[in-house]
Amino acid sequence: MPFHLDLPQTFTQRVSELGEGDYLAGMWVCSGSPVAAEIAAASGMQWVLIDAEHSPIDLQITTSLLQAMNGYPATPVVRVPANEQVLIKQYLDLGAQNLLVPMVDTPADAEAAVRSVRYPPRGVRGVGSALARASRWNAVDSYLSRAEDLVSLSVQIESATAVDHAAEIAAVEGIDAVFVGPSDLAASMGLLGQQTHPEVTDAVQRTFDAVKAAGKPVGVNAFDPEQARKYLAAGASFVLVGADVGLMMNGARTWAETWVRD
Repeated sequence: MPFHLDLPQTFTQRVSELGEGDYLAGMWVCSGSPVAAEIAAASGMQWVLIDAEHSPIDLQITTSLLQAMNGYPATPVVRVPANEQVLIKQYLDLGAQNLLVPMVDTPADAEAAVRSVRYPPRGVRGVGSALARASRWNAVDSYLSRAEDLVSLSVQIESATAVDHAAEIAAVEGIDAVFVGPSDLAASMGLLGQQTHPEVTDAVQRTFDAVKAAGKPVGVNAFDPEQARKYLAAGASFVLVGADVGLMMNGARTWAETWVRD
């Protein structure tokens, strides 16, 4: 009999298995280092976000990071650089099962993202999986017919406009989860660098309420531990609480303060 592989459960499936009050804790990988990615995946964190938007992580590096994380219990999610059909196709084909699409401001943006991750006739994803890691070069049985079940799509709400459209964005069929980015949200509100400003946290809460009312899980980025706990208490199902580069810099600065003499 032909040998067949199956793929790990998606991020959506992991979130759907959470019990009341449970959540998934995760961290960013921004360095592009496969060693850092593997350490993150082995650390006990439940999910790891590979950031291809604000870091020098390209398609080839993303492939290396996913390979480094393969086999560990943490679920990898890839934030693509933009809501762009060709880029999304490429990231899917290299084997990114779980995508986070940034800067989704309107239902039309969300619908475009959904079309990009689906094959025709329900979408516009180009058919090349037999030549790609997505299907493990055709070792995954019936990949084409099962692709929608093997891919998880989250979108990022990170502007005042997106907050106003949060309910409609979350209601788009094919959107599996919504992730809130307080940093860009604060900037769009004229509060650059003030992620915990009351107006920003209120906008995040309104987004939570709208997304949950639409029946979709919602997550958030929160490096401040106190704020992260508040967001979890407010109903976040997943949260990012740190980054590889931040942990390294904080550790290095601590050592420098301990050992370097003026």
